[in-house]
This record gives sequence, structure tokens and C-alpha cells, in this order.
Amino acid sequence: MLVQQILKNKGGDGVLCVKPGSSVADAAKLLSERRIGSVIVSANGAHPEGILSERDIVRELGRRGPGCLSDVVDDMMTRKLVTCSKEDTALGVLEMMTEGRFRHMPVMEGEEMIGLISIGDVVKARLAELAMEKDALEGMIMGH
Repeated sequence: MLVQQILKNKGGDGVLCVKPGSSVADAAKLLSERRIGSVIVSANGAHPEGILSERDIVRELGRRGPGCLSDVVDDMMTRKLVTCSKEDTALGVLEMMTEGRFRHMPVMEGEEMIGLISIGDVVKARLAELAMEKDALEGMIMGH
């Protein structure tokens, strides 16, 4: 399955972003309210400058305490983004996420972000793909 199919199945209303300079506390509140695991940092919603995850925030909370919540997202976000395109396969994306030990990946079309997929989205797509393969093989074996 291709990333474009994952995005299509996922639906939704775009990628949730916070602007550079936003506080970590505001980003954490957004993550909590929306029940999501990460947020893209972008001035315009099309060009990602970084990503901030729940894990990033919890790691700093554990290290420095609640004072880190007054930091700006720019100081805590991951700047070196690993991205994919809509032509990438679910399996390829799953391998990149597993190797890199991250759970969210921006989907790019050229220089513009067109979506964000999570490891949950990719696993769901992969399981659907495997179920279809299983059904096809069973059909072949049974002569259908």
C-alpha cells in the first residue's frame, strides 16, 4: 500500500501545526486536547521546520522539571525531519520509523507538506494489506 492511500483512508483536516516561538506548554495543551502524539512546527503550515512529540516533552520534564514548559518549541523540537512522499510504500515507511525510533512522519510533495502519518496509520494499512493477501491466497488454494 502506498502512503497516498494511507492519507486518503485517514481523511482528516490537514496537519496540526504550531508556529515557531510558541511555548512548549501551549504545544502540550494542544497535544492533550487533540489526543495526538506530535505536532509540526511551521510558520505557514506547508513548510515544516521541526516536530515536537509527547516523548520530547516528557524527556525534558524528567530531566529539568516543569520549568521546561515555558521554553519555546524551537528549543525542544526535532529539526532534522525524516519525511516520505505519497509514492512511498507502507512497508518502507514502517522500516524507516522502526530504524529511526520515531512514530510520526510528514508526507511531502516537493517542498510542501501534504500530510502527517503515524506508525499506527501505517500498521493499520499494513495489516489490511496482509489480510487481503491472505484472502487471495486462500482463494487460490480453494480454487476460487
